[in-house]
Amino acid sequence: MPDEDRKRAAHRALVDRLLNGDGEASAQDRARAFHNNGLTPPLDALIAKVADSPTQVTASDLAAAKTSGRTEDQVFELVVCAAVGKSTRLYEAGLTALAEAMLKEGPGHAT
Repeated sequence: MPDEDRKRAAHRALVDRLLNGDGEASAQDRARAFHNNGLTPPLDALIAKVADSPTQVTASDLAAAKTSGRTEDQVFELVVCAAVGKSTRLYEAGLTALAEAMLKEGPGHAT
């Protein structure tokens, strides 16, 4: 198996484990965090920050998320799902842009 195929397979396995594997947070909440869509306040604010401006996450954001009735372990899982979800969207967008550029330039014209 080519190295790139192994990387993509590993990424798919990671996403599958996060979304479908055992966890403290529900699979539905993990999917919502992964897609940054559908969580209720105050958890939605934390997940949005993790996805869009992770350097802005504060201890107050984490404390507020725990007031939603989630345990620390559940909040951690949802934060990981949000981060992997965002990186997945960026990864897929990059692969799409690369494929489009290669089609446009033709074989043998890496830019």
